[in-house]
Parts: sequence; C-alpha cells; structure tokens
Amino acid sequence: MSLAHVLTLADGRFPSGGHAHSGGLEAAVVRQRVGDLDDLRGFLEGRLATTGLVTASFAAAACGGADVSVLENALAARTPSQALRSASAKQGRALCRAASVIWPSFSAGPLSYPVALGAVAAAAGLTPFEAATVACHATVSGPASAAVRLLGLDPFQVYAVIAALADDCDAVAARAVEFARGPVDDLPAASAPLLDASAEDHAGWEVRLFAS
Repeated sequence: MSLAHVLTLADGRFPSGGHAHSGGLEAAVVRQRVGDLDDLRGFLEGRLATTGLVTASFAAAACGGADVSVLENALAARTPSQALRSASAKQGRALCRAASVIWPSFSAGPLSYPVALGAVAAAAGLTPFEAATVACHATVSGPASAAVRLLGLDPFQVYAVIAALADDCDAVAARAVEFARGPVDDLPAASAPLLDASAEDHAGWEVRLFAS
C-alpha cells in the first residue's frame, strides 16, 4: 500500500469528473432544503449514511475481487434514479480512463463509479478498507466543495465540517468492509428517496452549474 495512492484517489483534482457533480446539493439548494452551514452538515451526514455506505460497500467489494459484472447488476438494482445511474456511469468512465493512464496495468470499464473506484483501488494496491475510505471521503467532500460555490459559504468553515465527519467516515468505511466480506446480494441498499427524486428533478433543468 502507498499512502500517496490513497491521497491521489481522494484528491478532488483527480480527473474523474467529480468536480462537475454536486452530489445532489445543487437541487437541495435551489429547492431551499439547504441554505446554511447547519443544513449542509445535516445533508452530508444523511448522504454519508445512505449513498455513502452503498458506494463504499461496492467499492470495497470490487477492490476485494468480487465479480464486477455481478456488482454492476446489484448496484443498478439499488439505484432507481436513471439520472443517478447516468451520473455514476459518467464518473466511472472518467475514473477508468484516468486510471488506465496513471496505472497502465489497469484495464476495465465501462463501470459505474463505485465499482470503478474499487477496481482502480485494487490496481493501485489499496485495501478494501482504503477503497471504502476514499469513497466515504468523496461522498462528503464533493458536495461540500460545491456548497462553497452554490451558497457562498466560508470555505474554512465548510472544511471544518468535513474534518468533523472524519470519525463517521471511518465508521461507515468499516461497516462497508464488513458488508463486502459477504455475498453480493447482502450488500447494503440504504435508500435516500429524496436524493433520487431530486436527481430526476435536477436532470430536467435547462440551466444548472453541476451535472448532478
């Protein structure tokens, strides 16, 4: 394991297209469900406990060597929103493309983002827990970064919120690894219906800052 590889994958500047996605925050802001730092904290906590757990579990499973085609089918069954499936596919393609340049031994895709993340993490020599940790970090850091643009929040305060969620991220990553040790059918299906509905709403907008 190389700590530098963990940091590379967790870096928001990694060319996987994550900067173009708000993780549902743009819709939440426009629909006035998130308007200040406290709202953002609640949004991130909820996203981590639902979408974050699912993403981390699938990433850990893929990193641990589970069949990616089986994982893809299982993840699709847990993602009712076509808009979210499309966003995940776009990020997954970008991640796989970047990984094939950075780690020439990597060859996989097209894959959805969680599965691609696990496969790339394995190619980088990471453990399933490290893959899950990267997934959890991305779950909160992406929308938090978008919040600075969407709400004009103080970036110091926003990143203090991310830091305060570190223990939660570790706990979710640990749970994800436990799930990943079992059958694919037993991977979590923690739902976030409002995120699903918001994604469909957001996909129909003619003007938006983020792809999702």
